[in-house]
Amino acid sequence: MTLVEALACERCGRRYAPADVEYTCPEHDGVAGILDVRYEYDAVSDELAGVLDGPTEDLWTYEPLLPVDGEPVRLGAGGTDLLDAPALGDALGVDALVKNETTNPTGSNKDRGSAVAVSRARQQGHDVVACASTGNAAASLAGYAARAGLDCRIFVPADLPEAKAVQPRLYGATVLGVDGTYADAYELCREVSAERGWYNRNAAMNPYAVEGKRTLGFELAEQAPDADWVAMPMGNGCSLAGAWKGLREFERLGVVEDTPKLLGVQAAGATAIHDRFVAESDDSDAGSRTGEREDGGDTTADSIDVGVPHNAGKACRALAESGGDAVVVSDEAIRDAQRLLGECEGVFAEPASAAAVAGIRAAVDRGTVAPGERVVTVATGTGLKDSASAREAVDDVISVDAAGQGLPEDL
Repeated sequence: MTLVEALACERCGRRYAPADVEYTCPEHDGVAGILDVRYEYDAVSDELAGVLDGPTEDLWTYEPLLPVDGEPVRLGAGGTDLLDAPALGDALGVDALVKNETTNPTGSNKDRGSAVAVSRARQQGHDVVACASTGNAAASLAGYAARAGLDCRIFVPADLPEAKAVQPRLYGATVLGVDGTYADAYELCREVSAERGWYNRNAAMNPYAVEGKRTLGFELAEQAPDADWVAMPMGNGCSLAGAWKGLREFERLGVVEDTPKLLGVQAAGATAIHDRFVAESDDSDAGSRTGEREDGGDTTADSIDVGVPHNAGKACRALAESGGDAVVVSDEAIRDAQRLLGECEGVFAEPASAAAVAGIRAAVDRGTVAPGERVVTVATGTGLKDSASAREAVDDVISVDAAGQGLPEDL
């Protein structure tokens, strides 16, 4: 029995029983009426002691706080390490920690959302699940669908990095390369899923996927209760909004006394959430947040290359409520940060993950983050998904023959 009280529309405030609505508020067109899952917090509080007594093995440690009835789909998502990162901290001028989400079963934090969404799909008797993705959610949904015995349909931009297109196919998913942007793939997935009765995991549209993402906030509250900042990349804004919801809930329930500020980081080729946050800010210095910009509407950080983010409102509220900030970083800064994270801490992160590190550096340079503050950077996805981009951040291989000719003297 879940502890869900209602689903509430983020736009108009209407509330629905879970059985009465599946995706978005019917009073609004498309995905405008995003629904937020609300809980019976008195009952949640009663369940909490048992949840916190033992180790966090995976996200289903928090099962009593998640909106799933019956046996969930388990693949090992969550329970990821929080790494002390002294070398990275020295380079950035902060007390750094790395939340290493690259070790999730399909290689990214998207597994948290897919675990809950696919469990809901199976619970409701669906045979097919679908989503649009820039790559990580595709692999995640496909992996969890395979584990659950469900068919999977994935809509991706046709120019997706090859590794990200291969992984979901290996899990048995049908991948449809859409000749267009992520926004085009998203809309096509929404239309086709509705026509064919597929369960749609699309970001923001599915209210339950973000509930899995809030377990990141639970873990951060337990692992780093004294953090001053949490830095995360932003594409659609769902991961940041979900983590903030989890942090706020654990504050409300008395697990922690305070919450960290959020630093939302976007790549210069896709800045919609940052721009909205700046526009809504009352800070007269908001314009200084814009950072270095690039033209062309594109970025090497494909996981956050989202021109029309569907959860921008939630993300901006999370940034504002936390007292946080948003920054934009260039692709060059992302490549430098990708190498820095690897060399300093042994974490191979994809460009979107490294954007968070670049964002910390930018925020320190700007004075937003003070020297020595305790900052968690969330490494959201593994660099193994996009080794082509990583090649741009590293030196060439040194060629030597079998006799050692060509070996540098100063090696």
